[in-house]
Amino acid sequence: MGRPHAVKWRKKQGKKRKLEETLASTSGEEEEEELEDNEQRAVEEEEKDGDKEAAADEIAGLPVVARPIHGSKKEKGVIFVLEKACLEVGKVGKNFQILNSDDHSNYLRKQNRNPADYRPDIIHQALLAIFDSPLTKAGRLQAVYVRTEKGVLFEIKPHVRMPRTFKRFCGLMSQLLQKLSITAVGKREKMLNVIKNPVSHHLPVDSRRIGLSHSSEKSVNLVDFVANASEDSTLVFVVGAMAHGMIDKENLDDFVSICKDPLSAACCLNRICSALEQKYNI
Repeated sequence: MGRPHAVKWRKKQGKKRKLEETLASTSGEEEEEELEDNEQRAVEEEEKDGDKEAAADEIAGLPVVARPIHGSKKEKGVIFVLEKACLEVGKVGKNFQILNSDDHSNYLRKQNRNPADYRPDIIHQALLAIFDSPLTKAGRLQAVYVRTEKGVLFEIKPHVRMPRTFKRFCGLMSQLLQKLSITAVGKREKMLNVIKNPVSHHLPVDSRRIGLSHSSEKSVNLVDFVANASEDSTLVFVVGAMAHGMIDKENLDDFVSICKDPLSAACCLNRICSALEQKYNI
């Protein structure tokens, strides 16, 4: 009578052993698959980190445009000086930002400041008007100098590619005013650089400084005025880049008006570039 019980016990033990072996093999395969998945995720994360680092390196520098090739004769260039640009850095929350009337109106009112005076978009549009012009693309732009409302003076090289979006432009200006210079992508050449005042120390000896304001009593036809300018002198145009007010007339050779109505800085610069393009047959 003992043998049937022994046979049943052996069969149960055999089934139990097979079930354990099956479960062990299944868990082993799952572990291997899990390891493979983890390895794949690690590789993908490394690739993403590499892409992010590459993008960060690209943002860190400023792109440049190809410089035009000229013949043996060196051509006279034009210089722009943009005065009283509203570029002020403020600490908003945990970050330093260029203050503007749209995004920081409450912050400015708390400090008893008028938000209408904080218009960095004016200098952004003005710079795009210069750097997008055929005059610049033809290689006739010699330099651009910008002086902020606080008196900080910086130079912009003529072969810089300015940021198209306002947000990216503000980020660039904030970086410049904190680090004092910005280099080109993959190079050590400084594309934007804070320099010492006054701007007259950085202008050529043969420069002719021309200030523009609708309040000037001397009204001129800009095309004729530029056409009659001497070829031996470097023309330096001084334009205001602020919402209200006028530029300082000191240290100017000419102070003229090109329109009876006030013009935006970008519109004024477009007219100047157009007149110069006619003069140089661009």
